Amino acid sequence: MEDLFIIKIGGETINNPETLKICLKTIATSGKKIILVHGGGKKVTELAQKLQIPQQMVEGRRITSAETLELCTMVYAGLINKNIVAGLSSKNRVAIGLSGADLNCIVSKKRDASIINYGFVGDIVNVDEMVFDDFISKNIIPVVNSISISEESELLNTNADVMAAEIAKAMSATYKMHLIYCFEKNGVLKDIADENSVIEEISKADFTQMKETKQIADGMIPKLQTAFRALYHGVEEARILRSDALQSYFNQEKPGTNISLH
Repeated sequence: MEDLFIIKIGGETINNPETLKICLKTIATSGKKIILVHGGGKKVTELAQKLQIPQQMVEGRRITSAETLELCTMVYAGLINKNIVAGLSSKNRVAIGLSGADLNCIVSKKRDASIINYGFVGDIVNVDEMVFDDFISKNIIPVVNSISISEESELLNTNADVMAAEIAKAMSATYKMHLIYCFEKNGVLKDIADENSVIEEISKADFTQMKETKQIADGMIPKLQTAFRALYHGVEEARILRSDALQSYFNQEKPGTNISLH
């Protein structure tokens, strides 16, 4: 089985032109088979303020009104996605920008509103791995943004971490899958104030304990839950690191935090 790397980048990489440039250069020159997944919520929040579109978050997840959905689609599927495709192109790697609506590759259903109404938010029900396989076999990097499509052909805002994990799960029948989450810290930290206190490995038992002691909280909880779910469904490796550590990761070093079932 060949190795396939799903790399998810967020606002901390996207919003810093220099960091993004280095990250895309690493990806373009790695010689690896890669699918790149991105969010970009910070840019949406920034533009929403300028346009005076009120924003509401619940446990780190955005409630997506009709106006916010328009904004997310423009920012994720337009501005950010095409900037990344252009960045890879400048490093001589052919890339294609995709939302879930393109080629119907990621279908979701609107999240149940009975407890919290998240608005136009989708939970993924199907990933068409043939679409991704086709591009990978042609040495094209799919650059996937976090807009999916419902069975009723409605665009929906979808969590990019989940998107990355669901693609990894779908591709795990054909490839040896590596799921890499890039974020602003060096990994999961023992002490949030100390960048060097990286926890090298977190097992399911560690995670349960760290949740109880509040050592991990907020946005890190769904990220780790998503990583564990991917590992349960045939993904070989899940790791959290800074995007500027990608090069050392590709050099077989072990930066960041490894997520393990054991």
